[in-house]
Amino acid sequence: MNLSPVAQATLLLTSDFSRQSEDEVKPLGNAEWGRFALWLKQQSATPADLLSSGADVMLASWADSHITRERIETLLSRGHSLALAIERWQRAGLWVLTRSDAEYPRLLKQQLRTDAPPVLFGCGDISLLNHPGLAVVGSRNASERDLTFSRQVAARIASANINLISGGARGIDEAAMLGALQHNGAVIGVLSDSLLTAATSAKWRKGLMAGKLLLLSPFYPEAGFTVGHAMARNRYVYCLAKSALVVHAGHKGGTLAGAEENLRKKWVPLWVKPTDDVQASNAQLVTQGGQWCAAHPDDIDVAQWMTTHRHQPYQQDDLLSGAWHTMPGKIADANVAQEPEGIWHPSDFYLIFQAQLPALAAYPVTIEDLGLRTGLHQIQLTEWLQRAEHEGLIEQLAGSNRYQWKRKI
Repeated sequence: MNLSPVAQATLLLTSDFSRQSEDEVKPLGNAEWGRFALWLKQQSATPADLLSSGADVMLASWADSHITRERIETLLSRGHSLALAIERWQRAGLWVLTRSDAEYPRLLKQQLRTDAPPVLFGCGDISLLNHPGLAVVGSRNASERDLTFSRQVAARIASANINLISGGARGIDEAAMLGALQHNGAVIGVLSDSLLTAATSAKWRKGLMAGKLLLLSPFYPEAGFTVGHAMARNRYVYCLAKSALVVHAGHKGGTLAGAEENLRKKWVPLWVKPTDDVQASNAQLVTQGGQWCAAHPDDIDVAQWMTTHRHQPYQQDDLLSGAWHTMPGKIADANVAQEPEGIWHPSDFYLIFQAQLPALAAYPVTIEDLGLRTGLHQIQLTEWLQRAEHEGLIEQLAGSNRYQWKRKI
C-alpha cells in the first residue's frame, strides 16, 4: 500500500486507526473535510502541505469553531498509529482510496459532491468501481420467497454483464450478492462495518480471488456495527449505481430510510418488487416515486433499467398520453372509416388503462392506491375496474376492497 503524501494527510485528518475512546480527538466528518479541503484549495495548498515543517504558519490563518487548529494538529500527529494500521490492513489485502485518486468512483463525486467520503477502504478488484452497476437491496429478515427472487434477479444482472451493488448485510443483500457470484457476475458490497473481517471470510474468498468481488467501506475497517453507519452506508449503495431495486422494505429500518432518501434526492430510478406482505412498505415507496417492477424475474429487463431516467409518479396525463405506444392495436378494416389521427373516444382511454393493468394490479391493490399511482378520479377507476372485472381481466378479492390481475397461464 504505497500511499502518497496527499493520501497520508487525508487519512490522518479523516480516519480512525483504532476503536475510538471518548477522550480521543474525533477525525473530520465528510462535511467538515469538504469545508477544510475547500479552504486548502483557496490557499493554493494540498493536504500534503500539512505534513511539511511550515504547516503551522499556513494554519495560522485558519479559523473554525468546530475544526480548531489544535484538533487538526492532534490528528496530524498520529503518524505512528497510521503506519501500524496500514501494516495491519495491508496484511489482509486491503487498499485505500482518497478523493484525489483517479480510481475514486466518479458517480460518488457527481451525486454527493462535497459530501462524498474523503477516504474509501476496500478489498478486491478496484477497477470494478467505475463499471456500470445496478443496486439490489432489502430487509435483513426476508422471506424465502423474497430471497429466491433476489437470487434470480441477481442471475439476470450477472448474465447482462452488469455490476450488482448491495449492502452486504444478511438477508436480501447477501442473497443477491451470492446469487450474482454463483453466475460469474461482478459484485460490489458496500459494508457499514467489519471490512477487515469480511476480507478474510470464507464466504467471500472465492469471489475475491476470482476478481469478481469488491468489498468497500467508507468507515474504519475494524469498526463494529452501529445504526448510524448502517444508515449512512445506504446512500453510497445508491450513488454507486445507475438504477436500484428494492425487494422488500419493512415499515421502518434502513431499507425504507435509504430508499426514501434516494427518492427525495433523485439519485437513481427506484424499482420496487410487488408484494402482498402486509409488513412491507413497498407500495408506500411507489406512491413516493418508485415504480413497480415485473412480479417475475424472468420478465425483468435489467439492461433497460440501466438506461431509464429517474421515474416520476404516475400522473393522469402520463397514463393517457404517454402510453399510446402500449395501447392494444385496433384491427384494421378496409370497410370501416378510420378515425382522423389525434381524435380518441373514451373507450380508447379505457384500452390504455387496460394495457397498464398487469403492472398496476400485479398484486392486490385498492382503488385508493390506483388513484395515487395513476392520478385518475376514483369514480372513473371504479367504472373501469368493474368493466375489467366483467371482462375477466381482474378479480375483487373476497371480503376486501382490493383488486388483482388474473394472471393468464
